[in-house]
Amino acid sequence: MKRFPILLVAMAALAADGRLFYSREFPGSTPAYIQVTLTKAGDAEYREAADDDLPVKFKLPSASVEEIYGLAGKLAFFKLPLESPLKVAFMGTKTFRLEDGAAKTEVKFNYTENKDAQALLDWFERMAESSQHRIELERTAKYDRLGVVNALALLESALERDRVVAPEQFLPLLDRIVANENYMHTARVRASEIAEGIRAMKPPTNPQ
Repeated sequence: MKRFPILLVAMAALAADGRLFYSREFPGSTPAYIQVTLTKAGDAEYREAADDDLPVKFKLPSASVEEIYGLAGKLAFFKLPLESPLKVAFMGTKTFRLEDGAAKTEVKFNYTENKDAQALLDWFERMAESSQHRIELERTAKYDRLGVVNALALLESALERDRVVAPEQFLPLLDRIVANENYMHTARVRASEIAEGIRAMKPPTNPQ
């Protein structure tokens, strides 16, 4: 008999336009600000400025969305403090927020020892890293064709280290590189191999 996760009940209770929000502010780093939002439907957006009106958009599978919202639920949807009492170096101000219609709950921290918060942080950081790889590949493909090989190598390394979410978001761009003879042969071959690997990935299934 299939279980009906309590998480699904909690998600269903959220407003239709509700979403999870994550940001990291770290002056002096590159980028100094990142922001990721995720809706219940799996629509994600990445920005490097709060007022960025051209975010990187992608879609997460339902299993990933349920895991992320499940972690947020374990954190009481950010109604509890997360900051560790340990004295550690400043690593950027992180913000988790639930935007549920007009209601908002959020928590800020530099470093946390909470395992669920660490797991949720990793999810959002991987979404950010994925978007950064896409931005770099799109930039080089348009303005720096000699740099495409290096951008592809970085993307391939990230895939191997499981630092890319929703890898299918890269397929349209990879296919364009493969089909365009103006790119170096090495770049086209590598893009083809990466695209083939992404297509061969088994999509995540919903937990039972």
